[in-house]
Amino acid sequence: MTVLSAELKHRLSTPLKIGTVEVNSRVLQSPLSGVTDLVFRRLVRRYAPDSMMYTEMVHASEVCHVRGLPKIMEVDPNERPISIQLFDCRPDFLAEAAQKAVQEGADTIDINMGCPVNKITKNGGGSSLLRQPEMAETIIRSVVAAVDVPVTVKTRIGWSDEEITILDFARRIQDAGAKMITIHARTRAQGYHGQAKWDWIRQVKEQLRIPVIANGDIFSVETAIQCLQETGADGVMCSRGTLGYPFLVGEIDYFLKTGEFKTLPSVIERLQCAKEHLQALWEYKGERGIYQSRKHLTWYAKGFPGAHELRDHLARIETVAQGWELLDDAINQLSRNSFVA
Repeated sequence: MTVLSAELKHRLSTPLKIGTVEVNSRVLQSPLSGVTDLVFRRLVRRYAPDSMMYTEMVHASEVCHVRGLPKIMEVDPNERPISIQLFDCRPDFLAEAAQKAVQEGADTIDINMGCPVNKITKNGGGSSLLRQPEMAETIIRSVVAAVDVPVTVKTRIGWSDEEITILDFARRIQDAGAKMITIHARTRAQGYHGQAKWDWIRQVKEQLRIPVIANGDIFSVETAIQCLQETGADGVMCSRGTLGYPFLVGEIDYFLKTGEFKTLPSVIERLQCAKEHLQALWEYKGERGIYQSRKHLTWYAKGFPGAHELRDHLARIETVAQGWELLDDAINQLSRNSFVA
């Protein structure tokens, strides 16, 4: 049975301080490419109104060279707190993009130094900066000098098991002016495979003054509490655990604040949320939103009889009506069978 210890409750009872920004939650929604658009963030925030949300990562050159801002950088004036995440390897581009992000309404600027994808790392961005610590320092100093909001970093523990450099890297990031660091406790080589090595987060936390946020394998209230206890981190960031499940951040936040578990959504409630997600994506992005909804809908459709077949159909929808019909049929079938899991 998961219990909120007195030590943990005391340690996490105050707002998370990111430089001059105070956040009344120790649970953050990770930036996820192709996922954390405005529609998704609104769903997560419904259940976690106090949590820090992040945009999808935005290429700084797109911000600097394109008239207007990329749609993935768009934020709702009412969604607070919000961080815009940028990536690039050029300090001047990142500084300029950060200024535009602040104009768009960012409460903090996050620099991605952890993305493991080849098309990002081969151009010097993402986790390749773990191999270029001096450049990473220069980037942070440039962005800090360019904006008047806190600058943060999301990274990994190293390039590979043979190159776990996070202890030195984190010190450099802090000394360059970053106000918080989030660490995905895997190497770039691991990608999203294997187990997160939380002990490295504990070691970083022991040596830094700025907040350290733990990321990696946070899929439930139980894993969040275990991670916080093992690492001593100042908070947790949820990533893949929110795919098809925008309730997770709120569930963990509620437990940290009350010591009690929220009632989990039923399968039917999750499918109703999927319907809403589909409708909102279509209203926000038009036909492109329908195509983007396919992956989201398949993530929602899990854990009940007939889910596999439903996923196959949802992955091929062409219209909102098709998606709604499939989801309504599944909801009605589950209701008739009194399926409540």
